[in-house]
Amino acid sequence: MVSARLVDYLKKRFRRQPKLHPIDARIAKHYIKRRLCLMFPNLREDPQKLEAAYQALNLEPREGTEEGDAGVFFEMRIPR
Repeated sequence: MVSARLVDYLKKRFRRQPKLHPIDARIAKHYIKRRLCLMFPNLREDPQKLEAAYQALNLEPREGTEEGDAGVFFEMRIPR
């Protein structure tokens, strides 16, 4: 018979989102910052404001899980 600890461990392992590769995360961050600069030209001159705008978006990378999803997509977390 399978122990409860083993079952809990397996549930946690299969429920967890796969870790995003660091290179993919950096490429996505660079792309998003580039898009911010295009949308808000005043951010081009000030890297601190650009970083603050990126952090304010509060994006979380996630792997696509369903058929037809992109490989990686980002969800915005809105504070409640």
